[in-house]
Amino acid sequence: MRSMKLLYKFNLLLLLIFGLGWFATAAMTRDVLRDNARREVVSHASLMMDAAMAAREYTTNEVKPLLAEGMLKAFLPQSVPSYAATQSFNKLHQANPDFSYKEAALNPTNPRDRVADWEADVVRQFRDHTELKEVIGDRQTPSGPSLYLARPIRISDGRCLACHSTPDAAPATMKALYGVNNGFGWKLGETIGSQIVSVPLAVPQREAERAYTLIMGGMALTFGALLLALNAMFYLLVLRPVRRISRIADAVSAGKMDVEPFPAGGRDEIAVLGQAFNRLRRSLEKAMALLA
Repeated sequence: MRSMKLLYKFNLLLLLIFGLGWFATAAMTRDVLRDNARREVVSHASLMMDAAMAAREYTTNEVKPLLAEGMLKAFLPQSVPSYAATQSFNKLHQANPDFSYKEAALNPTNPRDRVADWEADVVRQFRDHTELKEVIGDRQTPSGPSLYLARPIRISDGRCLACHSTPDAAPATMKALYGVNNGFGWKLGETIGSQIVSVPLAVPQREAERAYTLIMGGMALTFGALLLALNAMFYLLVLRPVRRISRIADAVSAGKMDVEPFPAGGRDEIAVLGQAFNRLRRSLEKAMALLA
């Protein structure tokens, strides 16, 4: 019974150590996996933003000069960098509805670019904090959580005001297409909107949870196998020899000198204990013989 109590104590100690380690590892692992998933999504969003900037620069430097003559007859939206970037990403959006890019403006020329409520909050954040170059945040969508990366649209080139200062200064072809009620009154240095890329978080988060489950499940299975192995070793190498010594000692203490000696082969601590016990038994037998 004492050996079983010792085994219980041994297992309780192991379970306590594993429990503390498991919970600490679980917390750290979950945080690391979630951070990795978020960094991956931010990386994708940054790549999409860079692609949008590349589309804008291509339109400004190569497409717009080619359309200059046609602009005298009719306003061509394809010459507008923001239009080009938005149109290119609309193709991506068709195949991946949860990915989106928008150049959201408080007072846009094209009505489709008008800010939604949450986008207006982002633009106001850039207007209130002109030192901000980028904002990353989360929001809930009908398809699940989504991460957005936003950069301010500020009027840093006075040439933009040729179309957006007052209706009288704007090209007649642009007013014929979009009217005179939107997209005017912009000022140099003003933040008029924001480029916003939205990337879904649900899939990376599910993958992170799956990895977390596999890691912690594997850790639990490994500990279970280790616990069984340690129990077997503890029983075979410690408990069984100690129980045998205890049984022989009880018999000798009751005067049964014909009981078998304890096997003392080996050099480990249990073998040394067995050898010491056998010497003690022989000394006791000699003492009993002298008394007789």
